[in-house]
Amino acid sequence: MLEREQVIVLDFGGQYNQLIARRVRECHVYAEVLPYTTPLEEIRARQPKGIIFTGGPNSVYLEESPRCDAAIFEMGIPILGICYGSQLMAYLLQGRVETAPVSEYGKTEVTVDRSSVLFEDVEEQTVCWMSHTDYIAEAPKGFRVTARTPVCPVAAMEDASRGLYAVQFHPEVLHTTEGTKMLYNFVRKVCGARGDWKMDSFVEQTIGKLREQIGDGRVLCALSGGVDSSVAAVLLSKAVGKQLTCVFVDHGLLRKNEGDEVEAVFGPEGPYELNFIRVNAQERFYSKLKGVEEPERKRKIIGEEFIRVFEEEARKIGAVVFLAQGTIYPDVIESGLGKSATIKSHHNVGGLPDHVDFKEIVEPLRMLFKDEVRKAGLELGIPEYLVYRQPFPGPGLGIRIIGEVTADKVRIVQDADAIYREEIAKAGCDKDLGQYFAALTNMRSVGVMGDERTYDYAVALRAVHTSDFMTADAAQIPWEVLGKVTTRIVNEVRGVNRVMYDLTSKPPGTIEFE
Repeated sequence: MLEREQVIVLDFGGQYNQLIARRVRECHVYAEVLPYTTPLEEIRARQPKGIIFTGGPNSVYLEESPRCDAAIFEMGIPILGICYGSQLMAYLLQGRVETAPVSEYGKTEVTVDRSSVLFEDVEEQTVCWMSHTDYIAEAPKGFRVTARTPVCPVAAMEDASRGLYAVQFHPEVLHTTEGTKMLYNFVRKVCGARGDWKMDSFVEQTIGKLREQIGDGRVLCALSGGVDSSVAAVLLSKAVGKQLTCVFVDHGLLRKNEGDEVEAVFGPEGPYELNFIRVNAQERFYSKLKGVEEPERKRKIIGEEFIRVFEEEARKIGAVVFLAQGTIYPDVIESGLGKSATIKSHHNVGGLPDHVDFKEIVEPLRMLFKDEVRKAGLELGIPEYLVYRQPFPGPGLGIRIIGEVTADKVRIVQDADAIYREEIAKAGCDKDLGQYFAALTNMRSVGVMGDERTYDYAVALRAVHTSDFMTADAAQIPWEVLGKVTTRIVNEVRGVNRVMYDLTSKPPGTIEFE
């Protein structure tokens, strides 16, 4: 393993644990998430520049709540506690943590003490993201309070002489407007990290780990043609070469013409030396989805059918023991496998069936976020037009069609989505959008076309700004662009007489419809 500076993120059950690590990596310092039960000897052996305690759903004063050894504060390593982590620091060091008289959730104006190194170059009144029902009622001896709100007397505290810092809010989320500065100040100024880690280090180390994990085994990579699976495929290709076979399953739920586009890039005429197999399984998937309306059930059916196709192909190839997937961290969190509630199952994580006929699942991108995957793709030499391709979920249009999936509904949403993407690109609006697409609602309504009554479907358009896909805001698409898209869809797509635009952020919504 390459010698490198690192910050350890101790996980106390918060859903933002990997997001904290990602923000540290943005400061060009490697970060890794470890469980709070990690022995102090192991932490010391890693020689971290700093330690960060994550948030979590528990109350620190309850006996069953997760805690680390208080001796961690005597190791001489700078520590930053976030939310639950700040309360844990206060509790273990004999401060007072209680149920707050007033809970704080969402964007909150916080007054900070700019003399603290943590708040250097931060506005005295700054907006932070709060999410707590307990609070630090009294800071431990030796600490000074460095931030507060009208209802939170210790929104931040520090004992700078011991390198101990704590914040009640979440600096890692984008809703904390100057959170990146705060984390930078901790990692670079308090911890003294040089900041010389880059994505090429991840690529080099991951290729080495894949070679060690796979050895002389055969690997089947589930290739969708999307950003995540494409980067995973090229990583594996560089690691194990011809031991890799990429299987692209056209389940009939792809965007318009996408199956042929994927084959053009990764097939025998494309730029990559891959063993590429295309499986046309449209009717098979439509048959399995017939009559199914509930979104989680659709995801589970699609996920299981994917696996069964991959198993069949593996048997044809012979001796395939590894299944590789382009799983990324937001998939893990939403599927409830990162100690958070299940929001929706992704077919490559929570959507996997109980029995999988492979020795091991290989997921080289599992701890990365979408923009980090794109950086890795560029490091691997993948062309920009592929790296910045619009994200597309594994279950495809199956989760952009509300209710039962049929071939005719797939045709409607394919045509509507193609028009939307074409007009967005023409208008130059696509450059700063995290994701945009058309979905088909299950609503039918009365309309008038050519002096005749119609009773057809409504299409919903979605476009969001996001960098990490954990949170997202609806994009303000110019009215004239939306008007042109609407006119074209109603005129050109048979079965549609109404178009709507979705203004919901994430949270409370998700980026996809189901």
